[in-house]
Amino acid sequence: MTGAMSEPVLYGHPDSGHACKVALALALAGIAHRRVRVDIWAPPATRPPEFLAASPFAEVPLLVIDGTPMVQSGAILLEIARRTGRLGGESAKGMRRGAELLMWEANRFGMCLPQLKEALRPGGDIFPPGAVEWLRGRYAVDRARFDILLGSGPFFHGTEPGIGDCAIWGYAQWVEAAGAEPSTAMIAWRDRMRALPATRAPEDYFPARA
Repeated sequence: MTGAMSEPVLYGHPDSGHACKVALALALAGIAHRRVRVDIWAPPATRPPEFLAASPFAEVPLLVIDGTPMVQSGAILLEIARRTGRLGGESAKGMRRGAELLMWEANRFGMCLPQLKEALRPGGDIFPPGAVEWLRGRYAVDRARFDILLGSGPFFHGTEPGIGDCAIWGYAQWVEAAGAEPSTAMIAWRDRMRALPATRAPEDYFPARA
């Protein structure tokens, strides 16, 4: 690691792909941390006071590092890579690749899949006519581009996963739950991601309180 850190605290929920991205990155980077489950389906006012004080929109993920709160999963992933020199943070090229993948995921892949998943959730948001079809069309384009970006390597960063893999994993793990179909390359990549010792099911990252 390039700098000392006190134990980070990650606030998240198993239904948040964005929180899962950060939990996976922390695990892959070998960063000891504490995780706090926040009920994202309960009214914001019921969430932990320290969480509400640090998260401007009362949203997860929130990562507190050395007393500094960080929000937005992409920004957090970049910070993890920068601080640890891992997951793409080993070089300027790796950081550039990570930033490119994070921007793509946020604007494309990670925009349509959460909405499609929400459209199928019992009691979820009601979408205007044509919106779901439009989102499915976007996903079809994104699925093809997923294959192009992955290329022939086992991971998006090459032989080892990086922050780009973590970002894309957030919602790629739930493609079927969003009513969509993964590509053959996506299925193989997900199998490799699931085989990583650091990968856990969302409920294992953020278990319910006893």
